[in-house]
Amino acid sequence: MTLHKILKYLALVIGVIGLVLLGRIIATGDDAIKASADLQASHLDPYMWIAYLVLLAVIVLVAIFVIVGLFRGSIKNTIIAVGSFLLIIVIAYVLSDGTARELKDGTMLSASGDHWVGAGLVTFYILAGIAVAAMIFSGIKKLAK
Repeated sequence: MTLHKILKYLALVIGVIGLVLLGRIIATGDDAIKASADLQASHLDPYMWIAYLVLLAVIVLVAIFVIVGLFRGSIKNTIIAVGSFLLIIVIAYVLSDGTARELKDGTMLSASGDHWVGAGLVTFYILAGIAVAAMIFSGIKKLAK
């Protein structure tokens, strides 16, 4: 049996288990689960463990394929891409500022935390701008041909 078939059947089994567990949660009802800690543990914990298992499998498979791809392909292109991404993060960090803020729940967000949140937003805006520019450039290039 090929790896593809094994993974397909494994995904099907995990999906059916998740569907059964979700059915238990829905059948019990929100109010009953919120009211009882025992029901929370017996109904939500297995569902969360399935989610953790799937997340772990995805992370492991992505890491394996990234490492294999690094050794098969040109590591120079990978280093350039990672370096460009880090450069964008540094530029975003420099462009953002941070001040301590009180959050809606009454807790304080440190100046450093606010600075990193701002840097994350600026990074997103820069990458979104690059993506839009690339799509426009690609469209214009196709029209020119």
